[in-house]
Amino acid sequence: MLSTQTFTEKDFPLNSDETMRSRRASVKETGQANGPLRAAVAVLPAVSRLRPVAYSITDQALAAGASFFANVMLARTQTKEEYGMFALSYSLYTFLAGLHNSAILEPCTVYGSGRYRNSFSEYFRLMMRVNAYIGLLLMLLVLLICLVLFWTVPQYVSRSLVGLGLTVGVLISGTFLRRVFYVQRQPSLAAQASLIFFATVACAVLLLARAHLLSGFSVFMIFALGWIAAGLGVGKKLALGHPVRSFLDSEPDYWHEHWKYSKWVLLTTCVYQFATQGYYWLVAGFLSVKEVADLRAMYMLVAPVDQVYLALSFLLLPVLASRYAGGRQHDFFRFLKLYAIGVLGATGLFALVMRIAGKAMIHWLYAGKFDDVAPLLYLLVLSPVFLGVASAVGVALNAAEKPKLVFFGYLCSGIITFLGGIPLVVHFGLKGAVYGLLLSAGTCCVTLLVGLFLGVGNARPLRPVITI
Repeated sequence: MLSTQTFTEKDFPLNSDETMRSRRASVKETGQANGPLRAAVAVLPAVSRLRPVAYSITDQALAAGASFFANVMLARTQTKEEYGMFALSYSLYTFLAGLHNSAILEPCTVYGSGRYRNSFSEYFRLMMRVNAYIGLLLMLLVLLICLVLFWTVPQYVSRSLVGLGLTVGVLISGTFLRRVFYVQRQPSLAAQASLIFFATVACAVLLLARAHLLSGFSVFMIFALGWIAAGLGVGKKLALGHPVRSFLDSEPDYWHEHWKYSKWVLLTTCVYQFATQGYYWLVAGFLSVKEVADLRAMYMLVAPVDQVYLALSFLLLPVLASRYAGGRQHDFFRFLKLYAIGVLGATGLFALVMRIAGKAMIHWLYAGKFDDVAPLLYLLVLSPVFLGVASAVGVALNAAEKPKLVFFGYLCSGIITFLGGIPLVVHFGLKGAVYGLLLSAGTCCVTLLVGLFLGVGNARPLRPVITI
């Protein structure tokens, strides 16, 4: 901001040439002195817009970084067979987390940011109770699976699976906590939660690794401990508000709307699991658990890019949902286009970096145990290019309350996995699984783009929500 000075007639006679020259000199000196300040102030709006993105990426980097670190330590210290069993258990967690996302997180984000944003406090309390019920249900489900396996095929019961059964409710609650901060447009608090989680996990993993007690079971317990610590640290900062009445009293038909939206997300999750995580199970069924460990070790180097997409989607979904619900379709597509261009640039750069340094990175991270899969990594790094665009388009379709189109996109990908992925794994082994992942990701990307242009590009925007 420029500084100002107040001049009076006593200081400067009105008709004095010397007065005018003095004033011009004073203004010139002031402008020169404040030039750097003006430049800094001009940058502030851009910095303010980028700050939520930085918080979101930091949040996801810390949350995913803790998982990445634990995976690397397990891969270095356990046999390939033991690590492969953990990878299968973690794949099951990914599937259950997807179910939780479709039943709670996705509708909560879309509706909480869109049509129910003016009664979010009441809405959040309802979702918080439902999240607790679903967490308990998933814990009982996984433990029941362990019990059935123990009675029928006890050799398939792993300690990792038992650890997942005991902790899955806590793990999904940690995700719920972070997502609510995004809906409230407070990504800095989500980043704080992930920082506490990361610090807890890193310290505990190092401690157990030194004591030779690290295992798949202990890693799941450590993850739960990390999210409990994060909840205690930042949970009190949730904006609960003081609702006057129950949300269902004002919206008695809500569950009908909720199911109308979430059923398509739920079906999409099941298909997505088959199209991506399903390759772990295909490799385990047609090859061996050892190859599952190889595939997981490779994918861990690609997974950080997926986590960046996830981090940005937390910001993108509320913004797009708000624009679409407000009838601002032009802004909706403009924002999406900029995001998609950024994704393509970032993924292309990532693929180049991995092509140059991927082999050395695998050797360093896994102490030479997985050096033989480095050539396949050069192919696998192309997967984020397709999945990045698919992620952006999928978020846009969900924000436009058209999850049915997202389902059809992933359904086509799942069909390709069945028709092409299985033969590829059978005939080409682990290399076939990589080919199948690329084929499934490309199919998903193309079909979602078609759905966006046909389903949203030609649709009439919703009427703006007017509140009094």
